[in-house]
Amino acid sequence: MASTRDIRRRIKSVKNTRQITKAMELVAASKMKRAQAATLAGRPYAQLMADMLAALAARVDESHHPFLTQREVKVRGILLVTTNIGLCGALNANLFKHVTDIKTPAKYVAVGRKGAQFLARSKRDLNTEFTVGDRATFNEVKVAIEHMTKLYLDGEIDTIEVIYPRFKNTLIQEATVRPVLPLSNLKDFIANLQAESGTENKPQNDTREILFEPDAPQVLEALLPFYVNRHIHQLVLSAKASEFSARMVAMKTANDNASSLIEDLTLEYNKARQAAITQEILEIAAGQSAA
Repeated sequence: MASTRDIRRRIKSVKNTRQITKAMELVAASKMKRAQAATLAGRPYAQLMADMLAALAARVDESHHPFLTQREVKVRGILLVTTNIGLCGALNANLFKHVTDIKTPAKYVAVGRKGAQFLARSKRDLNTEFTVGDRATFNEVKVAIEHMTKLYLDGEIDTIEVIYPRFKNTLIQEATVRPVLPLSNLKDFIANLQAESGTENKPQNDTREILFEPDAPQVLEALLPFYVNRHIHQLVLSAKASEFSARMVAMKTANDNASSLIEDLTLEYNKARQAAITQEILEIAAGQSAA
């Protein structure tokens, strides 16, 4: 049995660890709420874009736009969105399973240090890596998006797909592969935008005639990159909400385990202390009997 001094040291150490995990749990909960609010704030933008594209759809020939052109997939473009640090349970490990399932040629761009480290260890074609802060501002994410878009337009990759942890609720974060480019067709694209913004069943009462300057095809060409930027930014915000949610749950579990361990150690300490007192009494009694 360990000495009472050793047990006291362990109890103190576990209590200190519990304070850290409790603080991290509270911080993660606060950041998760902020990330959820940022995700919801993008819905009005998606609604406005859906309305504009719906007006454009009947006026353009979509077959010539590079974002809408289907081509043979020789090299996939994968944007892997992970965390910068650990302590978030199996969140990153579930994403890495999707990466290991990819057997076809692919180029990778990593957002987050954990993803970049995994791709380097597994000797995959890591094109470049980016890091974003906890707030994942649009300007931070835009750099990675523009890099992926340039690779796509230059023909170095034939698709843009995002592997990220999709936020469903506080307890569930689903590792997801989301195709972004090429878009199947403009009609389905508009339907997806309306679904995202919650306006898929909204009646179209606007009968105004819209004039596009200089013309509708050029407006579409300028508008679709905005969609790609916004869509991938929303996925990164969802990944951030998943990260903070997973970290909050992991830290709560660690906090509960620490409390349980402290109870066990306290019980063990009391038993050791009682055994020491009993032994001391027996020694005193034996000494008196010998005298």
